[in-house]
Amino acid sequence: MVIQDVISHLGALAPLNYAEDFDNVGLLVGDKNAKLTGVLVTLDTLEPVVDEAIEKHCNLIVSFHPIIFKGLKKLTGENYVERVVMKALKHNIAIYAIHTALDNSFYGVNDMICNQLNLSNKRILIPQSGTIKKLTTYVPTAEAETLRNALFKAGAGAIGNYSNCSFNVEGQGTYKANKDANPTIGDIGKRHTEPETKITVIFPKHKEKEILKTLFETHSYEEVAYEIMAIQNKNQQIGMGMIGEFETAMSEQDFLKFLKEKMNSEGIRHTELLGKSIKKVAVLGGSGSFAIQAAKGAGADAFVTADLKYHDFFSAEKNILLVDIGHYESEQYTKNGIVAYLTKKITNFAIILSTINTNPVKYF
Repeated sequence: MVIQDVISHLGALAPLNYAEDFDNVGLLVGDKNAKLTGVLVTLDTLEPVVDEAIEKHCNLIVSFHPIIFKGLKKLTGENYVERVVMKALKHNIAIYAIHTALDNSFYGVNDMICNQLNLSNKRILIPQSGTIKKLTTYVPTAEAETLRNALFKAGAGAIGNYSNCSFNVEGQGTYKANKDANPTIGDIGKRHTEPETKITVIFPKHKEKEILKTLFETHSYEEVAYEIMAIQNKNQQIGMGMIGEFETAMSEQDFLKFLKEKMNSEGIRHTELLGKSIKKVAVLGGSGSFAIQAAKGAGADAFVTADLKYHDFFSAEKNILLVDIGHYESEQYTKNGIVAYLTKKITNFAIILSTINTNPVKYF
């Protein structure tokens, strides 16, 4: 097994295509084709974590946060980022960061928070748009079924709970060109009069490379005519934050006590108590002030996140209980979730959970 095999599994959980534009995700350090000796999973890649990887003979660190976020112009060891990268390179350790790709995954960071809080009826708080594309092509009618099935196998036609979906522009099934159609096949000028079928399929954007590869390999035309368009949908399976519900509502005081215990938080900051019951809860791991209005719009009784600034708390406007549990605290179970996922996918290697607490914030 090589490092790329682990990367492929992680890509299935959290495709990098859905990471935020500002982020730096993927393989940041190392050779993807290197033989795998072990995997260490961490929230942050710090020097003690690299030392732990060396000690435990792991040559791949899967980190939630990227150690390289801003561009590196030199490697002299003057700061912790440079020292981490230098030590990893020296010991042939690869570093892979998953960050907002996992934030936007339905089974990612926020799902892990919801599970920790025993929330049900979960849905994405801020669905991501532009995640679905549409492919349209023409194929000889006799080959239509073969091409359609090949595209389905490559990942086309599967959105949410639907699979094997293909349709024409009107969405009523496959369109057949009339028998007088005279398209070009192969070299320019070589013509035929075989009827064609118009195939249109939708696919998640991270599958585009595989879809096109399948199209070119399966289609009989030497020059394949096709069109790809982005669909500005709101994908209910991909996006930031999550909202869920308790089976039984609880008081605000009980909710805060429950939250502090479940999330192992040493200190919680919150807006004034409103005397309301808490049943519907929105969560967003990490810095989530940008989602306050979305949480209010979704009818959440409380919004649990981190890194709220002084003026962010005014945004509650007596409509919602805003709760800041701390950045590390909101994301701490992420590495456990990654370990659980990889352990199911890779049975011949030990997936090791880092024991290093990387939280830079201390409480007095």
